[in-house]
Amino acid sequence: FADVMHHGHHVQDIEYRVQHSDGSWRWHSSSALPSRDEAGQITGFQGIARDITARKQAEDEIRTLAFYDPLTQLPNRRLLTERLEASVDLCRHENHHGALLFIDLDNFKILNDTLGHDQGDRLLTQAARRISGCVHKADTVARLGGDEFVVMLHRLSHEAQEATQQAEIVADKILAALNHPYLLGSQEHHSTASVGITLFHREPVSVDELMKRADLAMYQAKAAGRNTQRLFDPAMQASVTARAALESDLRRALTEEQFLLHYQALVDDDGQLTGAEALLRWRHPDRGLVPPGEFIALAEDTGLILPLGQWVLETACAQLAEWARDPSLKHLKVAANVSARQFRHPDFVPGVLRALNTTGADPHRLKLEITESLLLEDVEEVIGKMRQLRARGVTFALDDFGTGYSSLSYLKRLPLDDVKIDQSFVRDVLNDPNDAAIARTIVALAGTLGLRVIAEGVETREHWEWLSRNGCHTHQGYYFGRPGPVGIIQEAIPNRTPPTQRASSPIRANPRPDADKRPGSR
Repeated sequence: FADVMHHGHHVQDIEYRVQHSDGSWRWHSSSALPSRDEAGQITGFQGIARDITARKQAEDEIRTLAFYDPLTQLPNRRLLTERLEASVDLCRHENHHGALLFIDLDNFKILNDTLGHDQGDRLLTQAARRISGCVHKADTVARLGGDEFVVMLHRLSHEAQEATQQAEIVADKILAALNHPYLLGSQEHHSTASVGITLFHREPVSVDELMKRADLAMYQAKAAGRNTQRLFDPAMQASVTARAALESDLRRALTEEQFLLHYQALVDDDGQLTGAEALLRWRHPDRGLVPPGEFIALAEDTGLILPLGQWVLETACAQLAEWARDPSLKHLKVAANVSARQFRHPDFVPGVLRALNTTGADPHRLKLEITESLLLEDVEEVIGKMRQLRARGVTFALDDFGTGYSSLSYLKRLPLDDVKIDQSFVRDVLNDPNDAAIARTIVALAGTLGLRVIAEGVETREHWEWLSRNGCHTHQGYYFGRPGPVGIIQEAIPNRTPPTQRASSPIRANPRPDADKRPGSR
């Protein structure tokens, strides 16, 4: 209060700490006015002091809640953002690198679901301490929420390569620390993490962009098998941008009806047309005809496979109904592929029946092709849905047989009608004894189980003859025509002499009365 005594100033709300005799600290706020005598001389001061310790504690709590994670006491997203903005500016002016490490604990949800959220919180607090122990005090460790942590490294090397190595060393230390067992009560738990790294230097870049880059690199680490690190590079961003653009186009394609079905012929030993497989195509306004291999995986990931798969079913059933009105085509069947996600959806069976009822298609002419990946989860549910549809006349084929995860115990229980030998086995049956043996085994196994066999990838007459001799009686492949619009399916089948005949005879669209009466048919 020297200003009060010497200069006569009015001092108001001065805050200071006072240590009491018991060692505790209290906050005070004081105001003071000078006291003067009759001559106006300062003789002292008068004032008031208030204990504001409770207010200071409340302010500290508010700041803690605003800037720190209540579970781990680490900085939260808000404080991290402030520090990261300052660090980016500093790097730009001082010509050194900084790094952002995005850390996500692997399979943390399983721990929460099995051991409970209280044990999950214990693991998070231990993980926070371990991560903090891997960096310098000047660096920042933050928790964004859930099982996501971010580390900001300061003052790395001026050289990009050396700075990258420094960041990767820290990431490896963190991965090693998080790999040690956690003691959760009386239980020992093991966990791993995935780390994404991005550097920043003189390039003008926003905090949001840096977070996106580190997050993207972390997901690349997840895709690489977890418990590892990945460094962001521009190719990752380009891939994500392209994927986002494709997803946008895919959604637009559904509303603008850009999809169509092509058909590939199925023929028997006598070269008779027995049906066709419906194959999805995308008529992109800029890219032209897009094959399914370029967009089906994305449709699966985004859930767009559900409306797309229903459209395929309805369109294939409408084609069946149209063929039924033509005496020369009414015997034909259509095979439609069904994805695992589509099959598992609760509306799958009602959706198939709706497509049949709406179009008036004969369910006995519809064949649904499923893949072996469908058997990885809840086989009983799969069998139940298949039985519901088979009771209505729909048949089933197991596609790409031999390339996936089939178990013979599942195979004998599934209500199947056909198995399709994958083209990877058919392609080399003429010159690879192993592929020939596999093809013969599949045919023999199918015959034992009462299943028909369809061969994919029949590209030459020699393939056709070999398969026919060895008990495969339905064929599909380029030898009989490439996939194309429905209007040319018959024209797409060239005239071929059947393997069982020597005289030249065209492939016929009309079947023999006993065309389906062969060994293994049901």
